Amino acid sequence: MAPSTPVFDSISTEVSRFETVVESSAAKLFPRIRSGSYADIGSRPSMDDEHVRIDDLSAHLGSYFKCPSSFYAVFDGHGGPDAAAYVKRNAVRLFFEDVHLPQTSDVDDVFLRALLNSHREAFLQADSALADKSIVSSSCGTTALTALVLGRHLVVANAGDCRAVLCRKGVAVDVSQDHKPSYLPERRRVEELGGRVQGEYLNGPSVTRALSVTRALGDWDFKLPVGSTSPLTAEPEVQQFMLTEADEFLIIGCDGIWDVMSSQHAVSLVRRGLRRHDDPELSARELVMEASRLHSADNLTAVVVCFASPNPVESCEPRSRRLRFFCLSEEARSKLKSLFEGN
Repeated sequence: MAPSTPVFDSISTEVSRFETVVESSAAKLFPRIRSGSYADIGSRPSMDDEHVRIDDLSAHLGSYFKCPSSFYAVFDGHGGPDAAAYVKRNAVRLFFEDVHLPQTSDVDDVFLRALLNSHREAFLQADSALADKSIVSSSCGTTALTALVLGRHLVVANAGDCRAVLCRKGVAVDVSQDHKPSYLPERRRVEELGGRVQGEYLNGPSVTRALSVTRALGDWDFKLPVGSTSPLTAEPEVQQFMLTEADEFLIIGCDGIWDVMSSQHAVSLVRRGLRRHDDPELSARELVMEASRLHSADNLTAVVVCFASPNPVESCEPRSRRLRFFCLSEEARSKLKSLFEGN
């Protein structure tokens, strides 16, 4: 006979309760953050890259976030180092202290939406600050990419051609989009706003000025007056991801890295290194050195953020034990027997 309905209800209730417990336990498994960074001037006459690496954000913000939090950023300056240096120097204020965050300890959907909006606001506020000629020249600007780890949530904001790449079980997953004139959605956006794209460059009001990116902070000689919509914009693309146990580490780097290697090349190189030495600082250096070996023509900056310790790789397969058999002659067996009998 088929079981009665109440039995099915009981089973369903227990399964539901079990799933709730599993989800609740998984939510508490925050990644164990470790990071390293390395920067090199490369073949350029000056160093215009900057980066931020904060493994423990609570040391700067107090107990605002009720779960472990970390913050990372890379800035690739052009027209001089001043714009990138300004945003780095004021990063904590711009991205956390001067923006409107909800006054709640719950990291729920409402909070995350507000957090994404606050990052957009921070990019635009930094851009407006760079319009002040007493801070930087009007021909000076910077691309910017930020990564905030909040518990198991990863929030990435990007304006320009820096890139963030997640390693998920050895597979490279791009979590940002390069904003270049060759990227069709960006080209369309620029042209709809009256901008001009020639080859791989966005042309400015002056024929002597062109940029290889379609989004950047600063560069006010390229932009329309403050408050107007300009083809060159500082508005970032902001995305949010949920980290899982499959996510091993994150790489963020300036375009000097990505000009000469694919995301998968970078992930594979860092993964091999971490499995050898488990040192994100050394892995960042190895990544920069590889880009230099591949003749990158730009400044080089990389940040590696580890979410867990890697599984070590065996240097070689363990050898199977081999049994050997010997045949003894009749004379040898006789001598051996006498030896055991004490003769």
